[in-house]
Amino acid sequence: MLFSEIYGSYFNVVAAVLSEAAENTLTTGKLTAIVQEKAFAESVLSIPAALQSGAWPLLDSDYHTVLQEKPTMPLTTLQKRWLKALLLDPRIALFDPDTSGLEDVEPLYTQDTFVRFDQYADGDPYSDPDYVHCFRMVLRAIHENRKMRIRFHGHTGARHSFVCNPYRLEYSEKDDKFRILVTGMRRMNTVNMARIRSCELLEEYDPASVTVPKGHLKELTLLLHDERNGLERVLLHFSHFEKETQKLDEQLYEIKLRYDKDDETELLIRVLSFGPILEVAAPAEFKQLIRQRIQKQIMCISSQDEC
Repeated sequence: MLFSEIYGSYFNVVAAVLSEAAENTLTTGKLTAIVQEKAFAESVLSIPAALQSGAWPLLDSDYHTVLQEKPTMPLTTLQKRWLKALLLDPRIALFDPDTSGLEDVEPLYTQDTFVRFDQYADGDPYSDPDYVHCFRMVLRAIHENRKMRIRFHGHTGARHSFVCNPYRLEYSEKDDKFRILVTGMRRMNTVNMARIRSCELLEEYDPASVTVPKGHLKELTLLLHDERNGLERVLLHFSHFEKETQKLDEQLYEIKLRYDKDDETELLIRVLSFGPILEVAAPAEFKQLIRQRIQKQIMCISSQDEC
């Protein structure tokens, strides 16, 4: 939260608003337009209201800013330490990010600071040179619209080799694994990165000539009771999902999430982690999954007590 709060979406949006106000051209319409353009869709519910009411005392009633200069946001030492800590994550290192300017910065924390108890322990080998090489080759193929020849081991151990068009990388937090989505194959459209043994770039292809399979998207409707800063926590937690948020009253919001069927178990665990502030309104099938999961947990606890 340190990096996000100081140099994240809210601060960038408010900086743009204050820059407009410094030019004496800010209006109610422009304020809303800037928030819609630069922030998350849900921010329209909070940012304009906070600025107009004075909860964030940065504008007067005539939309003049109290600042004498346009805002700038250079990185603080704390931000640099936070960035250095993030860049130590082996998953981020796979993307070969630019770390210039952080050479002498002490990271805010190290990777062994956290112990993850809700994640499988057999994640991808992010530090393995062969894995890193294949990962970056896949990234290049996606960016350059290149075909690839991929050789990998299936789940039974059998060796496979095929030519495909990789078009997207996905990451499962629960499994701690990357997978690539490809076209040009008769049956399988997903390959786990860790199973790839070698790959090579081939010729370019025209993306317009390739039909990308439509995902099996499902919709989940949630009712959020905004307690203990629940709205901010939920929207941050589910920020990578396509969603719509509607305010029903002062403390109640309706959130519609769209997700892939393959991610249903992971989403189920995430929803349950918020407890009673997050209520599943639809569909009925997801409600039943919630009940089954809770009953299973109760049985596990009961069996432990008997022991």
